[in-house]
This record gives sequence, structure tokens and C-alpha cells, in this order.
Amino acid sequence: MRTTSHIRRATLALSVISAILAPTTPALAAEPPPRADLRADVDRDGRVDVAGATDDAGEDTWTPARGAVVLPNVDDDTKRCPTTDPRGRPLPDARLAACNDASDTQVNGTPDAADLARVRSVPMKGLPSSAVGTLRVVGGAKNTRVFVRRAGGWAWVNATTRLTAAELRAGAEFGVEVTDVVRDPALWGGRSVLRLTVTSGGRTTSDDVTLRAAPLLTHHHLQSARQMLVTKVAGTDDFARRQQAFVRGLEAEARAAGVTAPLFTFDRYQDIWAQDFVEPGYVSMTGPGGHRQVIRVMLRSAQPDRESGRELFERLRGKGIGVVQVSGVRESEEWTLNSMGNLETIPPYTHAGRSFPAGRIIMGERKDDGSKPARAMRTLLQAQGFQDPLLLDTSWLHVGHVDEFVQFLPAPGTPRGWRIGVADPEAGLRLLRDAQKAGHGGTRMFSVPGAKDLPAPRETIDQALASKWLVADNTMAAQRIRANLEVLKRETGVTDAEVVRVPALYTRGTEHGERGDRVPRLTRLGAGNVPESVSEYGQQKRLAREGGRATGPGQAVMTSAYVPGAVNGVLLGQDRYLAPKQWGPVIGGEDVFTAAVTAAYVRAGLKVSYIDDWATYHLGMGEVHCGTNTLRDASAAWWQR
Repeated sequence: MRTTSHIRRATLALSVISAILAPTTPALAAEPPPRADLRADVDRDGRVDVAGATDDAGEDTWTPARGAVVLPNVDDDTKRCPTTDPRGRPLPDARLAACNDASDTQVNGTPDAADLARVRSVPMKGLPSSAVGTLRVVGGAKNTRVFVRRAGGWAWVNATTRLTAAELRAGAEFGVEVTDVVRDPALWGGRSVLRLTVTSGGRTTSDDVTLRAAPLLTHHHLQSARQMLVTKVAGTDDFARRQQAFVRGLEAEARAAGVTAPLFTFDRYQDIWAQDFVEPGYVSMTGPGGHRQVIRVMLRSAQPDRESGRELFERLRGKGIGVVQVSGVRESEEWTLNSMGNLETIPPYTHAGRSFPAGRIIMGERKDDGSKPARAMRTLLQAQGFQDPLLLDTSWLHVGHVDEFVQFLPAPGTPRGWRIGVADPEAGLRLLRDAQKAGHGGTRMFSVPGAKDLPAPRETIDQALASKWLVADNTMAAQRIRANLEVLKRETGVTDAEVVRVPALYTRGTEHGERGDRVPRLTRLGAGNVPESVSEYGQQKRLAREGGRATGPGQAVMTSAYVPGAVNGVLLGQDRYLAPKQWGPVIGGEDVFTAAVTAAYVRAGLKVSYIDDWATYHLGMGEVHCGTNTLRDASAAWWQR
């Protein structure tokens, strides 16, 4: 017979067994191990959000509008890069280009490491002291360098680096740079993938984030001028004095337009075509604290034998300024098309389903024979993914540069914000014909004063219009410009109402040797070589620069500016334009070309001033734009319009 005590003991035993077999309640469950969580500045606000979710979504992808950005750290913040070897001999171009802030394993420059993109790990609370972490670059490792912030400063993260449990509990901060701009997507498309791996208690957890190299972008004319670049020629001869006067005049004009930074003057190689051996560009991201972090990148022309490009490394490179040059340029690729006067940028636009928030590059090609700018340069520019180069036909131009006939002008208050300016040869011919009809055919075509070493052309308006070349050449030029304008209108949506037509005239050159080559320093016309006609004047211009021979049978007709090309000037301010002095026919005390050019720009909302470039640039088949360069504001976000 069971007693009460027996029943109690049995009940207690059953209770114990039930407790053992029952599932653990949530309140008593063990805490799950912390999960590795790596964050980058996906929303590009300059702050890595480790507390919320603003930088969580999309961290493994990248689009033009969203995704973490990292700078190609190609400047030289501490000026540590040498330009000569230990014996004082100039370094080869490849050695010059190989050194920059990303070419070592140190964080160069200021302690805040502003050129480094920030990546953080979300604090892993409760992580045991035995836990250990690693950070690896699992995509783009060859082009990516990572540093971790520690008490002693920034330490390079390599294969032996371990993150302690204390660092992981607090949340680690990393700084990331890439070692180059994107050059060829087939080799590297700009993406860097970082992986944080944490091992604790025999368990491993990991997380990835993706960053992309900031695109190398060229400037457009809606960005305000910040500094002018020009070549200073040493000496006391006539040419040097004229060039020195040009430099002084440019400095005064820039100051009057509100450009406060002093001129930067190239002076080592006497290459007066400062537009042609470099294209200023920039890379940028939103840096720590939300400010825009910018590195200016000087893109050297794809002309490896053009010595003047070395000065970019030797003198211009430094804090916040880097230099990039391409390699693998083929000898068959036409030299003159690789000058940077043959690279201009359409301001930002959206049309026909395509958007270019940072603007779009234009370059000239010779469709008549298929010549194009160097493939290596075109590949690099296209690889940036933002300014897809558009090729225009410059077959009809002796030098072959787009800046000889087209420009882009600010137009505040208009839907697009800019207009296209084009040279108008038909308007130039009308000016001469109107003057002739008014009885001024005997007026000298050019009012430029002569000098003993550089006599002025003597032809009259009548003689110019009677030339068998002038009318034909300008009719041809007008047709070619119209065809290019149609391409621009189709690609951008610009209408005729948004086109500024600037009077111009062209005269023929000739295909000879390395056509269109600009020598660093213009060879002057000798005394007594006074052009008597349009044909002689055109030939004198070509011979002055090339030292070539006159036009021969079967040679292609190509032209250069007859009257100094007004569109080949410099936008100094959003309402200030600097054009080459026209030196046209003076009738009734007024230069008719100056008056017409001024009227065209004034209608477009610009105040025009003029600078004399006749002997320095015009006779060398270039103008003010060809002889100068401009660093422009780069503070705006390139992914926004």
C-alpha cells in the first residue's frame, strides 16, 4: 500500500524529470555570438553609420548615385617624391609617375588622413577576450591599401595584422586608399571589396563591403575658375618679351575677373602651349566630417616625347595635386590629336535617357582618314564611367583640336544652364562683304601693327575676298561646323536658340609630315617675309610653326584661324570671357570683327575683354585657350546634378 510519503517522492521525481526534458525557455536561452558587421559611407554623407541602418543597405553594390567611394591617392602631400636620381640626373618618366602617396605603406600628410575613405566595424559587445579578427581585401587587392587606426596612429593592414577583442568590442576604424585611377576595366574596374572575419569560441563570422575608386573627371565651364596656368618664356629677345607681356596681361585679366590665386607659370621647357600638354582633372569624395575631399589630378597628354609634361611631376605635383600619364601609346596614333586642346567638356546634362551629372568629354578625330586620339587615353577616359567621350570630326582643321571651333558657355537661369558657342565662318564672310559693299574694300584686312622682325600682313578686304581660297575654305569650314553642331544637338538636346554663333574666318593649311604639330616655342617669321595675300599669309602661319614646305598637289585642305579665333579664348568667370585680340579691319574707328564678336558674347550674357596673342600664339595656329590652362572649382558632388 502506497503511503503519502511514497506519493510525494514519486511526484517530486516526475517534476525533476519533466524539468530536465522540457525545452529551454527564451528567457533562459544563451546569448548568440556577435555577428561581424562592416560598414562604409554608402550614402556619401561623410559619416559611417554604425548605430543605425543608413549605410547598411546596398553596401555590397555600387551605383553612380549610391555606394562607398575611395580616392586614388595619387598626390604627394609631403613632397617626398624625387625628381632626380642620387646623382642629380632627371628621372625617367616612368619613375616620376611611379611615386605618389599611395606608392608606400605609410599615411602621408596630416594626421587626420583626409585622403583615406573611412570604413568601420560595428562594435561587437560581449565578445570574449579570446576573439580575434582579420581584415582582408578580397576584391581589387592589387590596387587597394588599408590602414587601421590605433593608439600610435595609422598602421598598415597586411597579412599578419590581427584585430584584438578589445578593438572589435569598441569597433575598429579603417582608412582605405587605392593606388591608381581606373585605366582599363579589363584589368581593374575600380572596385575594392573588404572582408572582416571574426573568430570566437570556435565560430567564425564575416561581412563584406564594396568601395569604388572615385572617377577621374575633367572640368566644365559651370565650375568657376580658381587658378590660371601659363608658360613663362625666359630671355630678352622679341619673342620672349611678347610672351612675357602676354603673361602679365593674363594675370591682370584673371585678377579683374576675381581669380585670386596667383598664376602658376611653367618655365622649364619653354613649351608655350600650356593647354596642350596637360588636362586638369580631379577626383573627390565626401570626406570625414562631411566636407568634400578633392585631389586635383593633372592628366598628362598622351605624347611621351613631349618633354614639357615632366614639369607636372617636377613642380606642380604636391599636396592635393597628383599627376597621371598613360603608357602604351602607339607611334601610329596621330601626335596632334593627343594634345589636350583636343579635349573639352560639355557641362552636365540629361537627354534621351542618358545622364551626365559631371559633364561629358568631347574629342576630335580625323574621320577623313580614321585617325583618333590614342587608344590608351580613350580607354582611360571611358573607364571612369561618367563622361563617355564623344568624338567630333576635326579632319578639316590643320591642328585638329576641338577648341578651335566649339566651346560651352554658362547660361544662368536657362533650363540647361549653358549654351554652345561655335565659330561662324559665314558671319565672318558677311562682315567682309558688307564692308566691301559699303565702299571699304581697300581697307587693310588686319590692323595689327608691324615690327621689324614680324611685319604685318598687307592684304586688303578686296584682296581677301578675291582669293581663290578664302571663300571656298570658309564655306567648307561652315559645312563641317554645322555637321559637328548637329552631332552635339542630337546628343545633348540643345536647340538652335541655345547656340551662340561667333564670327570667325579660317585659312588653309596643308598636310605635311606630322601634321598639326605645335613646336614648344614658335619660330618667328623673319624680317622681309611680308605676306602679300591670303594664300601667302596662310602659308606663313604654317611655315612659322612647322618649318615645312608650301602646299603641293594632292595634299588635303585643312585650315586654321585666319582672324584670331574668338571661340579659342578663356572663360575667366561665369560672366567674364577673355578672347584673343581680333586685329580686324578698322572702319570708322572701329575694328569690325571686335565689334561683332563682342556683340555675340554680350547677347549671351558675357562681358568680353581682349588680349593680344598675335605673335605668341596666333601665328602658331593657336590662340589664348591653347596657351593657357585653368584649375576650376571641384567642390560639388559629381554624382548629383
